[in-house]
Amino acid sequence: MLRIGASQLNAFEQASRRRFEDEMVAHSKDFSPRLCEVLGDEQLRIALRSAMQRAQGYGFTWRGPVRLYIELMFLYGSGLDTDPQYPSLGELLREPGDQMERAQRLHEAALYYLDKVCGPDNANVRRALASLRAFAERPIAFPKGFGRSMLDHMVGIFPQKAAYVGEGGLRALIEEGVNQARRHRFTTERQAALLVTLMFAFGHSCTRDALYPWIERTLMDDRISEPRIRAERLERKSVTWLEHVLARKPPEDGRER
Repeated sequence: MLRIGASQLNAFEQASRRRFEDEMVAHSKDFSPRLCEVLGDEQLRIALRSAMQRAQGYGFTWRGPVRLYIELMFLYGSGLDTDPQYPSLGELLREPGDQMERAQRLHEAALYYLDKVCGPDNANVRRALASLRAFAERPIAFPKGFGRSMLDHMVGIFPQKAAYVGEGGLRALIEEGVNQARRHRFTTERQAALLVTLMFAFGHSCTRDALYPWIERTLMDDRISEPRIRAERLERKSVTWLEHVLARKPPEDGRER
């Protein structure tokens, strides 16, 4: 009788996980080609492993639901399950029940988001990224106070997303961004606005998201002791990153994320 030892089973499991990871690398490049091109394979695999681990934590163990969770990560950011912009996603993930049923409901929510927020061929996102680049480059005024003015700025940058999130979610995001600014010893309204808009565009966890490693690296760069200089560098890197993404030619099928 053939006997398979624990070490052999472990080797089989590792090989299976590696094959699935390879499949998800290829799928991610098809689903979000621009971002994956900027990330590179090594960083992409780091993001995918994190997403697969988080998916498993919500009881997603089958191929389809895990792949869906990865797609959601690209749409909403790695912190989608706790983001005040998308409270319904976290609620669906934490609901008890069959993983396939929950995945179906999440899939329907994502289709609605793609239609209402991203728009045909992701055109709304591309316009929003261009607006975000302009926002980062120009002087920013806060005539109505920081909170009210930031609401207006976010509507101007990405009106479809602002309408989808709603004022309550946007205000919660602003509060979180202000707290992040304090944590990093940012003292000006412009510096806080930079963090809020990055969180608005890339998800509330963008300061520690493997999809956007340049943000965390800049914020945590211990070679820069002065917060003002760190904020200025983050602003420049934001503009550079956006320019790189916007300069890339869309795929022939018109899809871009």
